[in-house]
Amino acid sequence: MTKSKVESIFWSIAMPGLPQLLKGKLLKGILFIGLAITINIQSHLNTILLLSFQGMVDEAIEQANYQWLMFYPCLYFFSMWDAYKDADEESSPLSFLLFVFSAYFVTVGIMYSSTFTIKGVLLGPLWLPVLCSPIGLLVGLVIKKVIISIRKN
Repeated sequence: MTKSKVESIFWSIAMPGLPQLLKGKLLKGILFIGLAITINIQSHLNTILLLSFQGMVDEAIEQANYQWLMFYPCLYFFSMWDAYKDADEESSPLSFLLFVFSAYFVTVGIMYSSTFTIKGVLLGPLWLPVLCSPIGLLVGLVIKKVIISIRKN
């Protein structure tokens, strides 16, 4: 992965739309930022983050607007993929699968976050989705490798 792609990923993690602004794609960048802010406010994401980091998972669950929160992973990972693919001309074939499956698994993590426990610990709307992200990456990577292998044969 090139330095440009890594930089784009990290800026996108900080705020969806920033890499697009840095590349001069103003409309797309402003759209991603506007959507991220809207979903953030409507879902109460900042409150969820604050409470989750302070160990108040039950309160985070009470504050979460799940109808809005479930939109965030798709926007987040789509914005990240868009920044990744635009970072330079060479894109790994099927690289979108890693982002897509991360979005899927994080969304499922959000859906189960108010009831799913690990060893009796309720992780809530921040920590369970965060734990689901690497699983999505791994599933996307495996599917990518399988498809590439099938195409070669």
